[in-house]
This record gives sequence, structure tokens and C-alpha cells, in this order.
Amino acid sequence: MSLFKSAHGGNIREAAELLGISPEKLLDFSANINPLGMPETVKRAIVDNLRLAERYPDVDYRHLHQALARHHQVPAGWILAGNGETESIFTLVNGLHPRRAMIVTPGFAEYQRALQWGECVIDTFALREEDGWQLTGAILDALTAELDCLFLCTPNNPTGLLPERGLLEAIAGRCRALNIALILDEAFIDFIADEAGFIPLLQNNPHIWVLRSLTKFYAIPGLRLGYLINSDEQAVAAMRARQMPWSINAFAALAGEQVLQDTAYQQATWRWLREEGGRFYQQLCALPGLTVYPGQANYLLLRSETDLQRALLARHILIRSCANYPGLDGRYFRVAIRSREENNRLLAALTEALSDTTRAD
Repeated sequence: MSLFKSAHGGNIREAAELLGISPEKLLDFSANINPLGMPETVKRAIVDNLRLAERYPDVDYRHLHQALARHHQVPAGWILAGNGETESIFTLVNGLHPRRAMIVTPGFAEYQRALQWGECVIDTFALREEDGWQLTGAILDALTAELDCLFLCTPNNPTGLLPERGLLEAIAGRCRALNIALILDEAFIDFIADEAGFIPLLQNNPHIWVLRSLTKFYAIPGLRLGYLINSDEQAVAAMRARQMPWSINAFAALAGEQVLQDTAYQQATWRWLREEGGRFYQQLCALPGLTVYPGQANYLLLRSETDLQRALLARHILIRSCANYPGLDGRYFRVAIRSREENNRLLAALTEALSDTTRAD
């Protein structure tokens, strides 16, 4: 079982307290954040604009929405930014107010939590280990007219797997026929080079809502910035009317205006993930007693009979136990892909841990 109360990765405070050390002494592989760090363009913009803290942000965040619209080549009225993608999830559920929804397990915990706040009946579609945790066409038969919405994480968290495009299009078509709102969470899709996701298809699919995050790819989780996109401007305006004013701080909004233009950072990230991510995956696959799933994002799902979280924590490395994901158990762990030096430290620690006799629950 997981050692921590938090339902998410990145909880270095709780882990450090358990060990009796300072958080700075932990190497964190539990949070899926770009190891290249905050882009220098954003750092400079924040330092040069500290005066923004002295006044309220534009309540409509016009410049931010225009920057996002230019990036995705859609009207600004299709977009609603929020204080991290999680806020956008809650805004969306609050606006759609579904009576019956489906989520895919294992998956991101905040879908269920948002739906529970809305007193929604929640159906689950379980991914299967025998399918390699990949989504299959079996979900099509599970989609019925009783459903109001379907949440899909593409690529999935924690597996990192991206469903086949043809299957996603079939799901979109079935949802349209049954009047089901399809919510595609593309929080990690920016890590997949040349993958545009479903935003280019929204024009003729107003039943599809796309969720995006800027905090993972651009390494700004402390700033909190995400957004939703839908081609029905009236529906988006209705969501905007329900959103708390000034939910985005001035520096997060400024970051969103800047980062999308940083093509050098984007190219460097894709190059790092292609080269170091590929090497790291192959090295992990070579370790005995470890099953590694071929995720396409900046993290990987592992299976081991060894209690890896506990064993690695003793070596001051924090990984994400997936024991609290529905459908998984204490044999499953998620690790971020980090720098070559940090990845080598994890590989060495895993080699030691897998030779120990401690077993997962």
C-alpha cells in the first residue's frame, strides 16, 4: 500500500517528514514534470514584470486567451483558462452537471472527485492487464444512452499509453450519436512530438471538450495553469460565467502568454524525451523482476513484486505508488523520466532494491 495520504505524486514534504530529512535531500520521480525546468523566457518575463503583483489581473485574461487561440489556431471564444487543469475539470463538471458519467480506470483521481461533488452516478470502464492496460474497442459497447459524459485521459495517467487514433474517432462518433459529452484530457500530449490531439477536430464536434495543461511540459506546476477548449462558444461562455473571478494569478497568465512561443524549449524537450526517454526505457526493461509498459509520455508504469516505493525511499528517492489507483495494486509504480544523471541514480537504486527480499502487499 502507498505510504502517503496524498492521492497525487510530488508530495515531497510528507515523504521527507517520514524520513526525518529536508525535502531538498529527496530525488523526486513521483511528479511528472519536465526536467529541463522552467523556460528561461518565462523566468525573465516574471522578473521583468514583478510590478504585476501590485494590481489585479485582467478578469477576462484576454491576452492569455488570445495567445492560446493563436497557438491552437482556434477562436479565443473556444477557450477558458483556469488555475491548473484540475480547476478546469471542476469547472467543466459544474457546468455540464452530468447525472451519469463514465470514467476509465486506472485513471486520474480528480475526475471522480469532481463528479462526486456534483452527486453524479459514476460508471467505470476497467482497463485490463491482459490488454497491456491499453484501451480497446470493448469500450464502445459500454457507451449507452444513459450516460451524459465520458472522461478519457489521452495519454492515460498512470500508464502513459495513447489509444489508437481510429478507436478515439470511433468513440467520438458513438458519443455524438448518443449525445454523450466526450471529455479528452490531453494534459501530457505536448510531450508527444507531432501529436496534435483532438483540437483540430473540434469544429464539427461540439460534444467534445479538450482539457490541456501547461504546468507539466513547461515545468511550472507551482504557477498552476490549464485550460479547456470547445467549439460551442455559448457553452464555453456559460462555463466562464460559473468560474470564480481572478482564478489565475498574474504570473501564471504571463507565463501562458510567453511559453507557447518558445519553440527552442519545445524542440529541446522532444529531443530529450526521444533520446533519454528511449535509453531509460531500455535500461528499465533490462532489469530482472520488473515489467515496464511502453508509455509515450514523460513517465512510465512499472510492475514489480518488490515494494519499490519503500525500498527506494530508504535510498532517498521518491516514486509514485499506484496502489490507490482503482484497478491497480501495490505491485504497480509510476516513475517520471528525468535527466540522464538522475535516471542513472534511479537505475542503480532499482538494481539494489530488486535484489532485496522486501515484497509488495
